[in-house]
Amino acid sequence: MLSGVESELTIRVADELLMFLPAARRDRVSRVPCDGTSTLGHLVESLGVPLPEVGRMTVAGAPADPSVRPEPGADVRVEAVPRPQPVPLEPGLAAPRFVLDVHLGTLARRMRLLGLDTAYRNDMDDPALVVQANEERRVLLTQDRGLLRRRALWFGAYVRGSRPDDQLRDVLGRFAPALRPWTRCTACNGDLVAVDKREIEDDLEAGTRRSYDAYGRCTDCGQLYWRGAHGGHLERIVEEAARLVESVRGNGRAPGPAAGHSGGSWSTSTWS
Repeated sequence: MLSGVESELTIRVADELLMFLPAARRDRVSRVPCDGTSTLGHLVESLGVPLPEVGRMTVAGAPADPSVRPEPGADVRVEAVPRPQPVPLEPGLAAPRFVLDVHLGTLARRMRLLGLDTAYRNDMDDPALVVQANEERRVLLTQDRGLLRRRALWFGAYVRGSRPDDQLRDVLGRFAPALRPWTRCTACNGDLVAVDKREIEDDLEAGTRRSYDAYGRCTDCGQLYWRGAHGGHLERIVEEAARLVESVRGNGRAPGPAAGHSGGSWSTSTWS
């Protein structure tokens, strides 16, 4: 029977993953009980680190996947996912599609502003989110660590930051997706198309009708868009996002086209 150090293994966790460990045990090096039958994935998650946040792992210097069963006494190293992180894309797509949990509504609207296909509903429970992510091949974004530990989930990511600005920067820095600003409805995720002012005059307030000539309409929910009082604020969000994605891709770490503007510039009073 093994005892003491012989029944343990050493796990060295990358600095980027320390945030997932309990505050009282937030050390780069952890000693973990090991019986020789537990998988590497189970042992890493027992520390608090969700596997979707884990990149390369090694056991005694050799690459290892989560199903490996380390022997007691082994030395394990756990790296964070690479940034930008590749995502398998469905044919014809230039960027990943996403689904966000109920706590990330503002982030969802900002991602839609950038033209990212972003599903969001404020009444979706965890099982439904996993089903949608899997069926539609969407990356599930969440701040729920338990949700990321669901074995059925095909692809998930933890969103860092408490402010929408920080959350958006985290998502863009992680995936460096191709952007198509001003092409999606921030309310429902539908596609925006230009619409002739004469077709919608009866739907506009008099002040709006006098002040603006260019309009867009969502093909799904019918929401109208125009360049209103929020235009400057939205422009800054889009410009900062484009610079960030171009910077990440400029480091030579992400394939594909650079981010860029596409379509018109719309805003409505519904933005928040």
